[in-house]
Amino acid sequence: MRLTTDFWVSALIRNVFRQGGFAAVLRRGATEAGAVFVTVRNRYGQVTLYGPAAQASYDTAKPDDRLFSVLMSEAEEEAVEQRLAKEARFDPDIWVVELEPGDQEVAELLNVTTP
Repeated sequence: MRLTTDFWVSALIRNVFRQGGFAAVLRRGATEAGAVFVTVRNRYGQVTLYGPAAQASYDTAKPDDRLFSVLMSEAEEEAVEQRLAKEARFDPDIWVVELEPGDQEVAELLNVTTP
């Protein structure tokens, strides 16, 4: 059984705060099944954008896992905002969560796959 997006995002945020990082919901989407996009800002102000992985990336043995892939790496904030606006026009139910994971690696927080 797959967790609702609302519950999953809440758990992600709690996990980040518990480890001494910071997280915020920038856009709240559909409670049950909204797609989640995650931004991570580095010390230089560049942003990495993670989004839902392609369906071909999913393991049939674990269909309920949320998988992410890197959509933009170390990009300028304006470019990331434009990409998110485009995604929101396509699907207005998206979630956008910004993370500052502190000492944690993003791979400890998200299941990141390579396309």
